[in-house]
Amino acid sequence: MKKRWTALLLALTMTLALTACGGEQPSGEEDAQESVEETVDDAQTETGEDMTETGTEEAEDEQAQEPQLGEQPADTTEKPQTGSSPADTNEKPQSQPVEKPSTEQKPAQEQKPAASADLSAFAADLAASQTNWPGMMALEGEALDTYYPGLSALSPKQCVVQMAMISASAVEIALVEVASSADVETVKGIFQSRIDYQLGDGENPGGLLYPASVELWQNNARIVSNGNYVMLVVFENADGVVDSFNAQFA
Repeated sequence: MKKRWTALLLALTMTLALTACGGEQPSGEEDAQESVEETVDDAQTETGEDMTETGTEEAEDEQAQEPQLGEQPADTTEKPQTGSSPADTNEKPQSQPVEKPSTEQKPAQEQKPAASADLSAFAADLAASQTNWPGMMALEGEALDTYYPGLSALSPKQCVVQMAMISASAVEIALVEVASSADVETVKGIFQSRIDYQLGDGENPGGLLYPASVELWQNNARIVSNGNYVMLVVFENADGVVDSFNAQFA
């Protein structure tokens, strides 16, 4: 390309020099001038073709670079995404308030009062509800101290002790409510002593006169307690009486 432009400039220079000389030109000069003009024409033609090709290529490049209709141009300022943005090291973690344990004392739950029972009414109910429940007589005063020594000394709140009127029956019941729970075991000990006395120890005969009575006290004597209430019952349906006794406190 540069060589063609150089030849073109040289030809123009020679043409201008010949024109400046004026007058008729020798045949040799005319031939030279025609040669220069042909060279200029060829150079212009080739240059025009090159310019056309160059212009066409440049136009194609510009068209390629221009965005098509409906196409958004690429944002050259947009930075490539490399994942999540780095954590801000200057950001301070938000502190959560810590609940302090409450120092306020909750009122203590009220304790239910211990169930109470009317022992005299319970003994009367047994006489009405239990089959084969014999006629009974109450032990009080000296008789109570004789058969249940130490019981009256505890000053129980309620004390109902009964035994069968007929000695052959051997049915007996003792119901006690003590003022202090510490006396419950003492009452149980007194009731156990009553059983031991009735049965004897093998060397000394007990208080029972008939074999059936001995068998009754051996197999059907029960000592139970519920709170400050203690019962001794000797009866063929002793377990049923125990259930009735505990049902008063359920």
